[in-house]
Amino acid sequence: MSNMTFPQVLRENSRLKGSKVAYREKDYGIWNEVTYHQYYEHVQHFSLGLAKLGLNRGDKLAIIGDNRPEWVISELAAQSLGGISVGIFQESLPNEIAYILDNCDASIVVVEDQEQVDKLYEVMDQIKKVKTIIYYDPRGMRNYKAENLLFFDDVLKIGKEHNKENPTFFEKELNKGTYEDLAILSYTSGTTGNPKGTMLSYQNLFDMAHNLTSFDPLDGNDEYLSFLPLAWIGEQMMTIATGLSSGMTINFPEEPTTVLENLREIGPQVMFSPPRIYEDMVSKFQVRIQDAGWFKRKVYEWCKPIGEKVAKAKFNKEEIPRGLRMKYKLADYFLFSAIRDHLGLLRIKRAYTGGAPLGPDVFTFFHSIGVNVKSIYGQTEVSGISIVHRDGDIKLDSVGTPIPGTEVKILDKGEVLIKSSSVCLGYYKNEQSTKETIEDGWLHTGDAGRMDEEGHLYIIDRLKDVIRLHTGEMFSPQFIENKLKFSPYIQEAVATGRDRPYVVAMINIDMENVGRWAEKKQIGYTTYTDLSSKPAVLELIQEQVNEVNRSLPEKARIKKFVLLYKELDADDEELTRTKKVRRQFVAKKYEKLIDGIYSESDQIDVEGRIKYRDGNEQLIQTTLRVIFMDEGEGAA
Repeated sequence: MSNMTFPQVLRENSRLKGSKVAYREKDYGIWNEVTYHQYYEHVQHFSLGLAKLGLNRGDKLAIIGDNRPEWVISELAAQSLGGISVGIFQESLPNEIAYILDNCDASIVVVEDQEQVDKLYEVMDQIKKVKTIIYYDPRGMRNYKAENLLFFDDVLKIGKEHNKENPTFFEKELNKGTYEDLAILSYTSGTTGNPKGTMLSYQNLFDMAHNLTSFDPLDGNDEYLSFLPLAWIGEQMMTIATGLSSGMTINFPEEPTTVLENLREIGPQVMFSPPRIYEDMVSKFQVRIQDAGWFKRKVYEWCKPIGEKVAKAKFNKEEIPRGLRMKYKLADYFLFSAIRDHLGLLRIKRAYTGGAPLGPDVFTFFHSIGVNVKSIYGQTEVSGISIVHRDGDIKLDSVGTPIPGTEVKILDKGEVLIKSSSVCLGYYKNEQSTKETIEDGWLHTGDAGRMDEEGHLYIIDRLKDVIRLHTGEMFSPQFIENKLKFSPYIQEAVATGRDRPYVVAMINIDMENVGRWAEKKQIGYTTYTDLSSKPAVLELIQEQVNEVNRSLPEKARIKKFVLLYKELDADDEELTRTKKVRRQFVAKKYEKLIDGIYSESDQIDVEGRIKYRDGNEQLIQTTLRVIFMDEGEGAA
């Protein structure tokens, strides 16, 4: 299946294993199975429907929605005609959608439901290149009668009729595709400005998938749950490129809110998630243990150090003593296997994490209970993956070693450069950024890093984000933030200190966990703002920061912090759609607050606006307390 496009590989899968289950979708409580033969037939008919609607070779088809079979069918159908797929995050606001649709020149948009259709209608005057909108969830759409608005199933019917009239058209178009063709435009997260459309070919994506599975093999017996946005390169990497090339079964959750339940039902062999998913799992588990009965807590307290000793021995490539092995078997029988089963990770072969650093404490937790969590490093511009931990060769602070076919070098200023056949073709309609990012085949990642003598890559942080105190010391804010976020009571944190005398932090509490804690303490509250201002909550978070400070170098310790009056939100442009902090934007937005933290005052009067998804805004005026860390607790 080498040198093929995505839909051409689907055709081969249909020919060679047509009766095998290609994907499942849970609907109304039932897992509905679709074979490769049926999958290929759906793609064929939808593709012919798109052809009737005027989609030609080189045209762009945008897709907005949750993870559903219709999403991947739409992508492969457009590619069958030589079209290019453009994924847009389903949580994007109308103005964000309008920017991407206009920038990519999309002529057809496939959306999930009424919500997405309404967003498009709101910005119709900005997306004049869009000729047709197709929706695949009909709920609430009865009174929508626009001529350019079509139901997904109706497009399938158009395609079936087209197939009867011209039965050779689809195969002819499909055969025109080549390995080097442009497959998708994957828009960057936009941490430093407007998102850029990264041009990725079938070769880029398939070479990455083949190189990854050359040492982490997957096959047709493996299961995968596709729950991260398909607009994200990570999900394109797993669901589409790796899914098609390995033949594993893709499972789509019933709803975004049922992901953890569906994960337990499927019990996949492979998983890929950003750190936040793993951090949430650990956070929820820690809270459940605290709420558990006396006997269960005692069992965990006995098992926990055993698992940690085994995990650390594996990290250090040390032989595990026989006595410890026996204890671990008992701990696994009584507790660890039950935890894995509860999390849906009982059958997991490997659980990848990428997109941001995963804290060493979270790493140790999963390996202590027997889950093979491994870091990957990559970017949209390199098709998702270029570096990964090998089984049995995991260093907590590294992101692994280069996958086959990948070269890495570090410039004198510390920037990481990557060269491989998976490096993108450039940015769509942005030659200047392309020239700045790719030179002689080398991708400038913009990350600061180093490599050790064993070939492990260590990412320090984004070059522009590294904290340099006015005394000259350099620190990674991400490292400090990950330490903080290991606490079940801290949802998000932003550490800052560039050209300042010391490090300070702005912290978001975890509303669910802190709320549960407050109820136990019989502390009444109404809103997030109210809860985060409670003196007892400030003391709780101060304890968590003290704990983190003890594990940090003296100059990197947090001297002051505030609890923000609102959660950082992608709708307010404070986070990207992949939940990364947009540091430059946050630093500018909260500039007065940061200045206030560095002042001598222990209180800061703030005024801010909270924007809701319906477009309404609320003005908030409050006073934040600045918490000074005690010198005796390890503060700088």
